Amino acid sequence: MSTHEVIIVGGGPAGLAAATELRRLGIRDVVVLEREQQAGGVPRHCGHPGFGWREFRRILSGPAYAERLVASAAGVPVRTGTTVTAIEPGGVVQTVTPKGRETLRAARVLLATGTRETPRSAQLVSGTRPSGVFNTGSLQQLVYLAKVKPCTRAVVVGSELVAFSSLLTLRHAGIRAVALLEESDTVLAPGPARLAASVLFGTQVITSARVLAVQGSPRVTGVEIEHPGGREIIACDGVVFSGRFVPEAAILRTSHLQVDPRSGGPVVDQYARTTDSLFFAAGNLLRPVEASWTAWTEGRAAARAIAASLRGNLPEAQHHTHLEARGAIRWISPQRLAHPAPLPVALPLNLRVTHPLRGRLRVMAGTTELWSERRRLLPERRVLLPLSAEQATSVAEAVIDVADPVAL
Repeated sequence: MSTHEVIIVGGGPAGLAAATELRRLGIRDVVVLEREQQAGGVPRHCGHPGFGWREFRRILSGPAYAERLVASAAGVPVRTGTTVTAIEPGGVVQTVTPKGRETLRAARVLLATGTRETPRSAQLVSGTRPSGVFNTGSLQQLVYLAKVKPCTRAVVVGSELVAFSSLLTLRHAGIRAVALLEESDTVLAPGPARLAASVLFGTQVITSARVLAVQGSPRVTGVEIEHPGGREIIACDGVVFSGRFVPEAAILRTSHLQVDPRSGGPVVDQYARTTDSLFFAAGNLLRPVEASWTAWTEGRAAARAIAASLRGNLPEAQHHTHLEARGAIRWISPQRLAHPAPLPVALPLNLRVTHPLRGRLRVMAGTTELWSERRRLLPERRVLLPLSAEQATSVAEAVIDVADPVAL
């Protein structure tokens, strides 16, 4: 069994940022385990620009950004082609490589396995099973890595930021995006996204639209949708189901760590510690889904907490304030606040809602209101709570909900 100071599971933005920061902080015995043959994470097959400004003060394509992440972690061993099959108490990590099985142990382990998209089958869309149905990741791999033009006219299902990444990918491949469909009555991507889709991509945006069925055999010929105007069939030969991300948390299911059923990721405190203080977590494993720069920022912050823990500057929690999401709050992360709180937080409190609404977002401890503010809230939009551990020091449990909600 080989031993290390820190093992990082996952070689995407969060994991590589953590490795770079740990090395800068003088933690030398660090190893990164990555199941793919190349490190860099999802950005490796996002060929469009838009990455890197916050991290490197450069506008980079996804592959260039991934290369920059790997280069910044130079000096840290990155073991690609290594699949982690289990994590166990005591900082034990079980792996499989082409050479066989191996057991590793570390003083601290950072889990940064990222996120994955929900496939069509899990979205309960009926119809035939023709070729020409993709999620964003498979589309990007076909276009940018395999250099394939998989269709000529596509419909994108979803309107969060990742859906607009799909539009960029389709345009790069010379594929016309004929429609972008959103179930709610509001486009979920921030800014003038709806206008951008119409003007820049020539794509019809249809809100309050539900996909009833995918048609065609052996290839897609269209999608049947329902919206306030009735039912219609949109002719196309490709359908991209975008978003609906979930944490890539398979190794947690059989582990000793507590998993939050709302977020799908591990339960963590404000220092990225899981329910076993030897294991930390950062990036899109915590919740679905944030931009690469957020995962990168969280990886660096988790690394600082890990370094402090190794050096005795982050003591075990004496007690926790447990945070419970209710009502329209889909999830909150972190799910608990550790006391004492001797360091700046690594992970800010952030949440998502289940549907578009307006109301008074609040944090309640019994009948006592710790914090509240009137907000307009949209799904897939990052919402931060300015609640500190000091405000909740004497509270065993706090509830986050929306008072007087009004649907948008």
